Amino acid sequence: MAANAQLITEPQACNRALAQAQVLDFEEYVRSRQDALLRSARRLVPDPIDAQDLVQTALARTFPRWQDIADKGLADAYMRRVMINTRTEWWRQRKLEEVPTPELPEGMIDDGSEQRADRAMLLDALAVLAPKQRQVVLLRHYRQLSTEETAHALGMSVGTVKSTLHRALARLRAELEQNGHLNGYTYSRTEGEGACAAA
Repeated sequence: MAANAQLITEPQACNRALAQAQVLDFEEYVRSRQDALLRSARRLVPDPIDAQDLVQTALARTFPRWQDIADKGLADAYMRRVMINTRTEWWRQRKLEEVPTPELPEGMIDDGSEQRADRAMLLDALAVLAPKQRQVVLLRHYRQLSTEETAHALGMSVGTVKSTLHRALARLRAELEQNGHLNGYTYSRTEGEGACAAA
């Protein structure tokens, strides 16, 4: 009876040793090839986090079949195929953001009419400013010169440019509010100077 017990345990021990060798072989493969596998995954998915997930999923799917790969030199090709199949599976399972509707939405054609109307409205508002205020606003916001460059161009001090700009923007805002043109816009301050910004 002891001989039977010994016969039963020897195959189990052999299977355990084989399984441990398989695990060690797979772990060695992962350690040596993980960077190359990650590069392959990055070619398949743009997001680095998704690429890491793709490699991990492919490794988890490959491990149970590791003993079936007779030529371990082909393991990279096998892994790439698993990654491609996994990526395709993920792509098929994604949720589509588009929902079919019975009617097509109205197509919007941008003919520039809104931009022309905004420009005309702004030019009308600029006409209420004093000439120096208009020059400061145009140099600072249209030409996008710095405060120092604007001061040099107009022969003013930096403080005068800042105060003139502040008063000019306050007057522009009042003019635009009076005519009802500032719906959806708020007044914000940038670097000590006023500016209109979209809400």
